[in-house]
Amino acid sequence: MWTGTLYALFAGLMWGLVFVGPLLVPEYPAALQSVGRYLAFGVIALPLAWLDRAALRQLTRADWLEALKLAMVGNLLYYVCLAAAIQRAGAPLPTMIIGTLPVVIAMAANLRNARRDGRLPWGRLAPSLLLIAAGIACVNQAELSGLKAQSHAELLRYAIGALLACVSVACWTWYPLRNADWLRHHPGRNPRTWATAQGIATLPLALVGYALLWLGMHASGSHFPMPLGPRPVAFITLMAAIGLFASWIGTTCWNEASQRLPTAIAGQLIVFETLAALSYAFALRGKLPGVQTLFGIVLLVAGVVWAARVKPVPVEYVEAERL
Repeated sequence: MWTGTLYALFAGLMWGLVFVGPLLVPEYPAALQSVGRYLAFGVIALPLAWLDRAALRQLTRADWLEALKLAMVGNLLYYVCLAAAIQRAGAPLPTMIIGTLPVVIAMAANLRNARRDGRLPWGRLAPSLLLIAAGIACVNQAELSGLKAQSHAELLRYAIGALLACVSVACWTWYPLRNADWLRHHPGRNPRTWATAQGIATLPLALVGYALLWLGMHASGSHFPMPLGPRPVAFITLMAAIGLFASWIGTTCWNEASQRLPTAIAGQLIVFETLAALSYAFALRGKLPGVQTLFGIVLLVAGVVWAARVKPVPVEYVEAERL
């Protein structure tokens, strides 16, 4: 349990980086940032795939198709929506909408995977879910209050950003459930190999996406300087860093956690990503969060600690108790 929790913590620290990336290159379209990040992920995966070639040969056609689906929904679609949301609404609001993932995934997994992982009794799970939800509400309220205080704020733009963040939530509710399914059904496979396989599957998708985006921008008469934009060194460096740390290392750590933890518990530990993203965002702003935001963060941490203490109960035991 605690080893899995530590892997989830490190994955969250890595994934938190993606929330500040769009703020560092705001002039770059969200779609370009998405395909750029995963193009870097795929290129980084190539030498790793060579080193892991024996294990990758054991993957079947069905395994590669699953990796392709995970790459398309959990990587490209998720990140293009998230980057667009951050560019429209800033980092904290989309971060906290994404922060609902621990609650959404935990509830979905508890309903969907009870027979495989055991059921987390709702009565024991409820306090952690309520603490996490209250923490998210506190930070959201603080951000919205700050937004209303800005007379120049574009509320429609922020609303669109919030909607795009909700689409990201849907993508990343689907991803960890399907990813955990594969890992649980293949306990003898190395989680690092599966992360590399997803990187390889992402590469052709990112290449096609990059080409289509380039052609589309040219056809629309866009003056954006493709293929690397106005700051090529900054863009390449940022995409390479996010591709390595957030995509490959983060995915590897998450796979390790997914093999060790019930999906309902692992889902709640995605809150580490929210905490890391908030920390990075406020560091980039150069100021400390307010009292209400800090209180929300304390509630989030308390919810995670509570969740880690809840142990799954076999479904047969629960049904016997009812009888």
